Amino acid sequence: MKKLNLLLWGALLGAALSFTGCSDDDDDGNNDPNPSDEVQVTDNITSDVTWTSNKVYVLTKRIAVEAGATLTIECGTLIKGEAGSGANASALVVAQGAKIMAMGEANCPIIFTSIADEITREQVADGDYRSPNLDNDLNGLWGGVLILGYAPISVASNADFEQIEGIPASDPNGRYGGTDPADDSGVFQYVSIRHGGSNIGEGNEINGLTLGGVGTGTSISNVEIVANQDDGIECFGGTVSASNILVWNVGDDQFDMDQAYSGTIDNFIGIAGSETDHMMELDGPEGSKTGTFTLQNGSLKLWNEDGEDGGEYADLRDGCLTILNDIYMFNGSEDSDFELDDDETSAAYKAGTTSFSTHEINTSHLTAGNLLVDSIYVDNSTAGGAFMAIPADASNVTSAGTGADKAPFVSWTWAGQAGELADF
Repeated sequence: MKKLNLLLWGALLGAALSFTGCSDDDDDGNNDPNPSDEVQVTDNITSDVTWTSNKVYVLTKRIAVEAGATLTIECGTLIKGEAGSGANASALVVAQGAKIMAMGEANCPIIFTSIADEITREQVADGDYRSPNLDNDLNGLWGGVLILGYAPISVASNADFEQIEGIPASDPNGRYGGTDPADDSGVFQYVSIRHGGSNIGEGNEINGLTLGGVGTGTSISNVEIVANQDDGIECFGGTVSASNILVWNVGDDQFDMDQAYSGTIDNFIGIAGSETDHMMELDGPEGSKTGTFTLQNGSLKLWNEDGEDGGEYADLRDGCLTILNDIYMFNGSEDSDFELDDDETSAAYKAGTTSFSTHEINTSHLTAGNLLVDSIYVDNSTAGGAFMAIPADASNVTSAGTGADKAPFVSWTWAGQAGELADF
Protein backbone atom coordinates (compact mmCIF):
# COMPACT_ATOMS: atom_id res chain seq x y z
CA MET A 1 0.00 0.00 0.00
CA LYS A 2 1.54 3.28 -1.09
CA LYS A 3 1.87 6.52 0.88
CA LEU A 4 2.28 10.12 -0.30
CA ASN A 5 5.37 11.76 1.14
CA LEU A 6 4.85 14.40 3.83
CA LEU A 7 6.09 17.30 1.75
CA LEU A 8 3.62 16.51 -0.99
CA TRP A 9 0.80 16.14 1.51
CA GLY A 10 1.67 19.50 3.00
CA ALA A 11 1.63 21.20 -0.37
CA LEU A 12 -1.66 19.62 -1.32
CA LEU A 13 -3.27 20.44 2.01
CA GLY A 14 -2.15 24.02 1.61
CA ALA A 15 -3.64 24.11 -1.86
CA ALA A 16 -6.88 22.66 -0.56
CA LEU A 17 -7.11 25.21 2.25
CA SER A 18 -6.37 28.04 -0.12
CA PHE A 19 -8.97 26.73 -2.57
CA THR A 20 -11.75 26.45 -0.02
CA GLY A 21 -10.98 29.77 1.61
CA CYS A 22 -12.47 32.00 -1.08
CA SER A 23 -14.50 34.83 0.38
CA ASP A 24 -18.25 34.29 0.27
CA ASP A 25 -18.76 37.87 -0.91
CA ASP A 26 -16.57 37.46 -3.99
CA ASP A 27 -19.14 37.64 -6.77
CA ASP A 28 -16.88 38.75 -9.59
CA GLY A 29 -16.79 35.29 -11.17
CA ASN A 30 -12.97 35.20 -11.26
CA ASN A 31 -12.70 32.30 -8.82
CA ASP A 32 -14.08 28.94 -9.90
CA PRO A 33 -16.02 27.38 -8.45
CA ASN A 34 -17.59 30.66 -7.40
CA PRO A 35 -18.48 30.36 -3.69
CA SER A 36 -22.14 30.92 -4.49
CA ASP A 37 -22.01 27.83 -6.73
CA GLU A 38 -20.30 25.60 -4.17
CA VAL A 39 -22.34 23.32 -1.93
CA GLN A 40 -20.67 22.00 1.22
CA VAL A 41 -22.04 18.53 1.92
CA THR A 42 -21.75 18.14 5.68
CA ASP A 43 -24.45 15.62 6.65
CA ASN A 44 -25.61 12.20 5.57
CA ILE A 45 -28.37 12.09 2.97
CA THR A 46 -31.55 10.80 4.58
CA SER A 47 -34.18 11.76 1.97
CA ASP A 48 -34.26 12.04 -1.82
CA VAL A 49 -32.01 14.77 -3.20
CA THR A 50 -30.63 15.82 -6.60
CA TRP A 51 -27.16 17.23 -7.22
CA THR A 52 -27.23 19.51 -10.27
CA SER A 53 -24.56 20.44 -12.77
CA ASN A 54 -24.75 24.16 -11.99
CA LYS A 55 -23.16 23.50 -8.59
CA VAL A 56 -19.91 21.98 -7.30
CA TYR A 57 -20.50 19.60 -4.39
CA VAL A 58 -17.78 19.34 -1.74
CA LEU A 59 -17.68 16.23 0.43
CA THR A 60 -16.41 17.56 3.74
CA LYS A 61 -16.20 14.11 5.34
CA ARG A 62 -17.53 10.61 4.79
CA ILE A 63 -21.08 11.12 3.49
CA ALA A 64 -23.57 8.26 3.40
CA VAL A 65 -26.74 7.99 1.38
CA GLU A 66 -28.79 6.20 4.01
CA ALA A 67 -31.39 3.46 3.58
CA GLY A 68 -34.58 4.67 1.91
CA ALA A 69 -32.95 7.71 0.28
CA THR A 70 -32.01 8.22 -3.37
CA LEU A 71 -29.21 10.51 -4.51
CA THR A 72 -29.65 11.62 -8.13
CA ILE A 73 -26.64 13.25 -9.84
CA GLU A 74 -27.11 15.11 -13.10
CA CYS A 75 -24.70 14.68 -15.98
CA GLY A 76 -21.82 17.16 -15.94
CA THR A 77 -21.79 17.50 -12.15
CA LEU A 78 -18.50 17.96 -10.27
CA ILE A 79 -18.08 16.40 -6.82
CA LYS A 80 -14.87 17.17 -4.90
CA GLY A 81 -13.63 15.49 -1.73
CA GLU A 82 -11.77 17.39 0.95
CA ALA A 83 -8.38 16.17 2.10
CA GLY A 84 -8.34 13.86 5.08
CA SER A 85 -7.25 10.46 6.31
CA GLY A 86 -8.24 7.98 8.97
CA ALA A 87 -11.81 8.32 10.18
CA ASN A 88 -11.88 11.80 8.64
CA ALA A 89 -11.37 10.62 5.07
CA SER A 90 -14.01 12.06 2.75
CA ALA A 91 -15.96 9.55 0.67
CA LEU A 92 -19.41 8.87 -0.72
CA VAL A 93 -21.06 5.73 0.64
CA VAL A 94 -24.30 4.42 -0.84
CA ALA A 95 -25.56 2.29 2.04
CA GLN A 96 -27.69 -0.84 1.90
CA GLY A 97 -31.26 0.08 1.02
CA ALA A 98 -30.22 3.39 -0.55
CA LYS A 99 -29.86 4.23 -4.24
CA ILE A 100 -27.61 6.36 -6.38
CA MET A 101 -28.81 7.54 -9.79
CA ALA A 102 -25.58 8.88 -11.29
CA MET A 103 -26.83 9.77 -14.74
CA GLY A 104 -23.74 10.80 -16.71
CA GLU A 105 -23.66 10.80 -20.50
CA ALA A 106 -20.93 10.29 -23.09
CA ASN A 107 -20.73 14.03 -23.76
CA CYS A 108 -21.51 14.99 -20.18
CA PRO A 109 -19.75 12.79 -17.58
CA ILE A 110 -19.93 13.08 -13.80
CA ILE A 111 -16.54 13.65 -12.17
CA PHE A 112 -15.52 12.79 -8.61
CA THR A 113 -12.15 14.32 -7.71
CA SER A 114 -10.15 16.10 -5.02
CA ILE A 115 -10.76 19.61 -3.71
CA ALA A 116 -7.20 20.33 -4.85
CA ASP A 117 -8.24 19.73 -8.47
CA GLU A 118 -8.82 23.03 -10.27
CA ILE A 119 -11.10 21.52 -12.91
CA THR A 120 -14.16 23.75 -13.32
CA ARG A 121 -17.80 23.41 -14.30
CA GLU A 122 -17.15 25.60 -17.34
CA GLN A 123 -14.29 23.35 -18.44
CA VAL A 124 -16.45 20.25 -18.16
CA ALA A 125 -19.29 21.97 -20.03
CA ASP A 126 -16.80 22.78 -22.81
CA GLY A 127 -15.93 19.09 -23.14
CA ASP A 128 -12.46 19.16 -21.53
CA TYR A 129 -12.38 16.52 -18.77
CA ARG A 130 -8.66 16.66 -17.85
CA SER A 131 -7.32 18.07 -14.61
CA PRO A 132 -5.54 21.36 -15.30
CA ASN A 133 -3.17 21.07 -12.33
CA LEU A 134 -2.98 17.53 -10.88
CA ASP A 135 -0.83 14.80 -12.39
CA ASN A 136 -2.54 11.59 -13.39
CA ASP A 137 -0.55 9.58 -10.81
CA LEU A 138 -1.30 11.74 -7.77
CA ASN A 139 -3.35 9.65 -5.38
CA GLY A 140 -4.71 9.47 -1.84
CA LEU A 141 -6.13 13.01 -1.76
CA TRP A 142 -9.61 11.91 -0.65
CA GLY A 143 -11.53 8.63 -0.31
CA GLY A 144 -13.66 7.27 -3.12
CA VAL A 145 -17.10 5.88 -3.93
CA LEU A 146 -18.58 2.84 -2.18
CA ILE A 147 -21.85 1.17 -3.19
CA LEU A 148 -23.17 -1.44 -0.77
CA GLY A 149 -26.07 -3.82 -1.21
CA TYR A 150 -27.90 -6.91 0.02
CA ALA A 151 -26.59 -9.45 -2.52
CA PRO A 152 -24.79 -12.59 -1.28
CA ILE A 153 -21.15 -12.57 -0.17
CA SER A 154 -18.82 -15.30 1.08
CA VAL A 155 -16.87 -14.38 4.24
CA ALA A 156 -14.92 -16.45 6.73
CA SER A 157 -17.58 -16.16 9.42
CA ASN A 158 -20.20 -17.52 6.99
CA ALA A 159 -22.42 -14.60 8.03
CA ASP A 160 -24.66 -13.00 5.43
CA PHE A 161 -23.12 -9.56 6.03
CA GLU A 162 -19.81 -7.88 6.79
CA GLN A 163 -18.29 -4.40 7.28
CA ILE A 164 -16.67 -3.06 4.13
CA GLU A 165 -12.97 -2.23 4.15
CA GLY A 166 -12.20 1.47 4.15
CA ILE A 167 -15.10 2.35 6.48
CA PRO A 168 -14.68 2.29 10.28
CA ALA A 169 -16.48 -0.55 12.06
CA SER A 170 -18.35 2.05 14.09
CA ASP A 171 -20.25 3.27 11.01
CA PRO A 172 -23.37 1.12 10.41
CA ASN A 173 -23.59 2.46 6.86
CA GLY A 174 -20.53 0.34 6.03
CA ARG A 175 -22.42 -2.94 6.23
CA TYR A 176 -22.85 -5.04 3.06
CA GLY A 177 -24.09 -8.48 2.01
CA GLY A 178 -27.34 -10.38 2.33
CA THR A 179 -29.59 -12.83 0.53
CA ASP A 180 -31.04 -10.86 -2.39
CA PRO A 181 -29.05 -11.44 -5.61
CA ALA A 182 -31.39 -9.05 -7.51
CA ASP A 183 -30.85 -6.14 -5.11
CA ASP A 184 -31.02 -2.70 -6.76
CA SER A 185 -28.64 0.09 -5.74
CA GLY A 186 -29.45 2.30 -8.72
CA VAL A 187 -27.55 3.45 -11.82
CA PHE A 188 -23.89 4.47 -12.10
CA GLN A 189 -22.92 5.48 -15.64
CA TYR A 190 -20.39 7.77 -17.33
CA VAL A 191 -18.57 8.55 -14.10
CA SER A 192 -14.87 9.37 -13.63
CA ILE A 193 -13.33 8.91 -10.14
CA ARG A 194 -9.90 10.47 -9.54
CA HIS A 195 -7.08 10.95 -7.00
CA GLY A 196 -8.70 8.85 -4.26
CA GLY A 197 -7.69 6.10 -1.88
CA SER A 198 -7.26 7.83 1.48
CA ASN A 199 -5.88 5.53 4.17
CA ILE A 200 -8.06 4.97 7.24
CA GLY A 201 -5.59 2.56 8.82
CA GLU A 202 -2.66 0.29 7.99
CA GLY A 203 -3.59 -1.73 4.90
CA ASN A 204 -7.10 -0.27 4.90
CA GLU A 205 -7.33 2.17 2.03
CA ILE A 206 -10.44 3.07 0.06
CA ASN A 207 -10.71 1.82 -3.51
CA GLY A 208 -11.67 4.05 -6.42
CA LEU A 209 -14.97 2.21 -6.77
CA THR A 210 -15.92 -0.35 -4.14
CA LEU A 211 -18.87 -2.65 -4.81
CA GLY A 212 -19.91 -4.63 -1.74
CA GLY A 213 -22.76 -7.11 -2.07
CA VAL A 214 -24.22 -5.19 -5.03
CA GLY A 215 -27.04 -6.98 -6.86
CA THR A 216 -28.10 -7.53 -10.46
CA GLY A 217 -30.77 -4.84 -10.20
CA THR A 218 -27.98 -2.26 -10.24
CA SER A 219 -26.70 -0.86 -13.57
CA ILE A 220 -22.99 0.00 -13.79
CA SER A 221 -21.38 1.04 -17.07
CA ASN A 222 -18.84 3.47 -18.50
CA VAL A 223 -16.72 4.12 -15.43
CA GLU A 224 -13.16 5.54 -15.33
CA ILE A 225 -10.89 5.36 -12.27
CA VAL A 226 -7.68 7.39 -12.29
CA ALA A 227 -4.84 7.57 -9.75
CA ASN A 228 -6.24 5.71 -6.78
CA GLN A 229 -3.87 4.80 -3.96
CA ASP A 230 -5.36 1.33 -3.51
CA ASP A 231 -7.29 -0.74 -6.07
CA GLY A 232 -9.17 0.65 -9.04
CA ILE A 233 -12.39 -1.35 -8.79
CA GLU A 234 -12.96 -4.07 -6.20
CA CYS A 235 -16.02 -6.31 -5.94
CA PHE A 236 -16.70 -7.91 -2.56
CA GLY A 237 -19.18 -10.65 -3.40
CA GLY A 238 -22.39 -9.55 -5.05
CA THR A 239 -23.88 -10.38 -8.42
CA VAL A 240 -23.81 -7.08 -10.32
CA SER A 241 -22.33 -6.97 -13.80
CA ALA A 242 -20.49 -3.97 -15.26
CA SER A 243 -19.38 -2.91 -18.72
CA ASN A 244 -16.90 -0.44 -20.20
CA ILE A 245 -14.62 -0.03 -17.18
CA LEU A 246 -11.25 1.78 -17.46
CA VAL A 247 -8.64 1.88 -14.67
CA TRP A 248 -5.52 4.02 -15.06
CA ASN A 249 -2.50 4.44 -12.84
CA VAL A 250 -3.52 2.98 -9.48
CA GLY A 251 -1.21 2.14 -6.59
CA ASP A 252 -2.23 -1.46 -6.01
CA ASP A 253 -4.41 -3.69 -8.22
CA GLN A 254 -6.32 -2.53 -11.26
CA PHE A 255 -9.16 -5.07 -10.99
CA ASP A 256 -9.76 -6.96 -7.73
CA MET A 257 -12.51 -9.56 -7.16
CA ASP A 258 -13.25 -11.14 -3.77
CA GLN A 259 -15.69 -13.11 -1.63
CA ALA A 260 -17.41 -15.13 -4.35
CA TYR A 261 -18.27 -12.25 -6.64
CA SER A 262 -20.43 -13.80 -9.36
CA GLY A 263 -21.08 -11.10 -11.97
CA THR A 264 -19.42 -10.24 -15.29
CA ILE A 265 -17.01 -7.42 -16.14
CA ASP A 266 -17.24 -6.88 -19.90
CA ASN A 267 -15.05 -4.62 -22.05
CA PHE A 268 -12.41 -3.37 -19.65
CA ILE A 269 -9.10 -1.53 -20.02
CA GLY A 270 -6.28 -1.34 -17.50
CA ILE A 271 -3.35 1.07 -17.86
CA ALA A 272 -0.72 0.46 -15.19
CA GLY A 273 1.40 3.09 -13.49
CA SER A 274 4.83 2.77 -11.93
CA GLU A 275 3.32 1.64 -8.60
CA THR A 276 0.67 -0.76 -9.91
CA ASP A 277 0.95 -4.26 -8.41
CA HIS A 278 -1.35 -6.65 -10.30
CA MET A 279 -3.48 -5.95 -13.33
CA MET A 280 -5.91 -8.53 -11.91
CA GLU A 281 -5.94 -9.83 -8.34
CA LEU A 282 -8.64 -12.47 -8.20
CA ASP A 283 -9.62 -14.19 -4.96
CA GLY A 284 -11.91 -17.08 -4.21
CA PRO A 285 -14.64 -17.53 -1.59
CA GLU A 286 -13.71 -16.89 2.02
CA GLY A 287 -16.61 -18.92 3.42
CA SER A 288 -18.83 -21.81 2.34
CA LYS A 289 -20.76 -19.88 -0.32
CA THR A 290 -19.33 -20.10 -3.81
CA GLY A 291 -19.66 -18.05 -6.95
CA THR A 292 -17.96 -17.80 -10.33
CA PHE A 293 -17.26 -14.46 -12.00
CA THR A 294 -16.33 -13.62 -15.58
CA LEU A 295 -13.91 -11.04 -16.94
CA GLN A 296 -14.12 -10.79 -20.72
CA ASN A 297 -12.99 -8.58 -23.59
CA GLY A 298 -10.17 -6.86 -21.73
CA SER A 299 -6.94 -5.10 -22.68
CA LEU A 300 -4.24 -4.61 -20.06
CA LYS A 301 -1.16 -2.42 -20.52
CA LEU A 302 1.48 -3.10 -17.90
CA TRP A 303 4.28 -0.79 -16.83
CA ASN A 304 7.94 -1.46 -17.47
CA GLU A 305 11.13 0.55 -17.49
CA ASP A 306 13.86 -0.96 -19.65
CA GLY A 307 12.21 -4.35 -19.27
CA GLU A 308 12.12 -4.19 -15.48
CA ASP A 309 9.99 -2.97 -12.57
CA GLY A 310 6.68 -4.07 -14.04
CA GLY A 311 3.70 -5.43 -12.16
CA GLU A 312 2.06 -8.81 -12.69
CA TYR A 313 -0.47 -9.86 -15.29
CA ALA A 314 -2.65 -11.66 -12.75
CA ASP A 315 -2.64 -13.40 -9.39
CA LEU A 316 -5.39 -16.00 -8.75
CA ARG A 317 -5.70 -17.05 -5.11
CA ASP A 318 -7.69 -18.91 -2.46
CA GLY A 319 -9.56 -21.25 -4.76
CA CYS A 320 -10.54 -18.53 -7.20
CA LEU A 321 -13.47 -19.52 -9.44
CA THR A 322 -13.42 -17.47 -12.62
CA ILE A 323 -13.76 -17.44 -16.39
CA LEU A 324 -11.27 -15.15 -18.13
CA ASN A 325 -12.02 -14.78 -21.83
CA ASP A 326 -10.60 -12.72 -24.69
CA ILE A 327 -7.90 -10.75 -22.90
CA TYR A 328 -4.94 -8.96 -24.52
CA MET A 329 -1.96 -8.13 -22.28
CA PHE A 330 1.10 -6.12 -23.30
CA ASN A 331 4.07 -4.02 -22.19
CA GLY A 332 4.95 -6.36 -19.31
CA SER A 333 8.37 -6.58 -17.74
CA GLU A 334 10.82 -9.49 -17.81
CA ASP A 335 9.34 -10.77 -14.53
CA SER A 336 5.63 -10.28 -15.20
CA ASP A 337 3.67 -13.50 -14.83
CA PHE A 338 0.18 -14.98 -14.54
CA GLU A 339 -0.04 -17.07 -11.36
CA LEU A 340 -2.15 -19.79 -9.84
CA ASP A 341 -1.11 -19.00 -6.29
CA ASP A 342 -2.09 -22.02 -4.19
CA ASP A 343 -3.36 -25.61 -4.14
CA GLU A 344 -7.04 -24.67 -4.14
CA THR A 345 -6.70 -22.46 -7.20
CA SER A 346 -4.61 -25.02 -9.05
CA ALA A 347 -7.27 -27.64 -8.32
CA ALA A 348 -10.02 -25.34 -9.60
CA TYR A 349 -8.09 -24.85 -12.85
CA LYS A 350 -7.51 -28.59 -13.27
CA ALA A 351 -11.21 -29.24 -12.62
CA GLY A 352 -12.26 -26.65 -15.20
CA THR A 353 -14.16 -24.50 -12.70
CA THR A 354 -11.57 -21.82 -13.41
CA SER A 355 -10.80 -21.43 -17.09
CA PHE A 356 -9.07 -19.17 -19.60
CA SER A 357 -9.94 -18.67 -23.25
CA THR A 358 -8.18 -16.69 -25.99
CA HIS A 359 -5.48 -14.89 -24.05
CA GLU A 360 -2.95 -12.94 -26.11
CA ILE A 361 0.33 -11.71 -24.67
CA ASN A 362 2.59 -9.31 -26.53
CA THR A 363 6.18 -9.59 -25.31
CA SER A 364 7.79 -8.39 -28.54
CA HIS A 365 9.35 -5.42 -26.70
CA LEU A 366 11.37 -7.75 -24.42
CA THR A 367 14.64 -9.52 -25.11
CA ALA A 368 14.95 -11.56 -21.91
CA GLY A 369 12.91 -12.99 -19.05
CA ASN A 370 9.29 -14.11 -19.39
CA LEU A 371 8.98 -14.05 -23.16
CA LEU A 372 6.77 -17.06 -23.84
CA VAL A 373 3.49 -18.45 -22.55
CA ASP A 374 5.25 -21.37 -20.85
CA SER A 375 7.24 -19.00 -18.64
CA ILE A 376 4.41 -16.51 -18.04
CA TYR A 377 1.72 -18.93 -16.79
CA VAL A 378 2.93 -20.27 -13.45
CA ASP A 379 1.44 -22.81 -11.04
CA ASN A 380 2.72 -22.06 -7.53
CA SER A 381 0.80 -24.87 -5.85
CA THR A 382 2.46 -27.68 -3.90
CA ALA A 383 2.03 -30.18 -6.72
CA GLY A 384 2.45 -27.74 -9.59
CA GLY A 385 2.02 -28.79 -13.18
CA ALA A 386 -1.46 -27.39 -13.82
CA PHE A 387 -0.43 -25.78 -17.09
CA MET A 388 1.37 -28.94 -18.17
CA ALA A 389 -1.81 -30.93 -17.59
CA ILE A 390 -4.05 -28.31 -19.23
CA PRO A 391 -2.09 -25.79 -21.31
CA ALA A 392 -3.42 -22.26 -21.01
CA ASP A 393 -5.41 -21.10 -24.02
CA ALA A 394 -2.90 -18.34 -24.61
CA SER A 395 -0.55 -17.27 -27.38
CA ASN A 396 2.31 -14.88 -27.93
CA VAL A 397 1.44 -12.17 -30.44
CA THR A 398 2.96 -9.00 -31.85
CA SER A 399 -0.34 -7.16 -32.22
CA ALA A 400 -3.77 -7.46 -30.68
CA GLY A 401 -6.34 -9.74 -32.23
CA THR A 402 -8.62 -9.71 -29.21
CA GLY A 403 -9.27 -7.61 -26.14
CA ALA A 404 -11.28 -4.50 -25.39
CA ASP A 405 -13.02 -2.10 -27.73
CA LYS A 406 -11.58 1.30 -26.85
CA ALA A 407 -14.22 3.27 -28.76
CA PRO A 408 -16.57 3.70 -25.77
CA PHE A 409 -13.78 5.39 -23.78
CA VAL A 410 -12.07 7.73 -26.22
CA SER A 411 -14.20 10.87 -26.06
CA TRP A 412 -15.26 11.20 -22.42
CA THR A 413 -12.41 9.84 -20.26
CA TRP A 414 -9.36 11.71 -19.04
CA ALA A 415 -7.28 8.79 -20.33
CA GLY A 416 -8.82 9.13 -23.77
CA GLN A 417 -8.35 12.89 -23.94
CA ALA A 418 -4.74 12.52 -22.71
CA GLY A 419 -3.88 10.15 -25.58
CA GLU A 420 -3.40 7.14 -23.29
CA LEU A 421 -5.51 4.88 -25.51
CA ALA A 422 -3.32 5.20 -28.59
CA ASP A 423 -1.79 1.74 -27.99
CA PHE A 424 -5.15 -0.03 -27.62
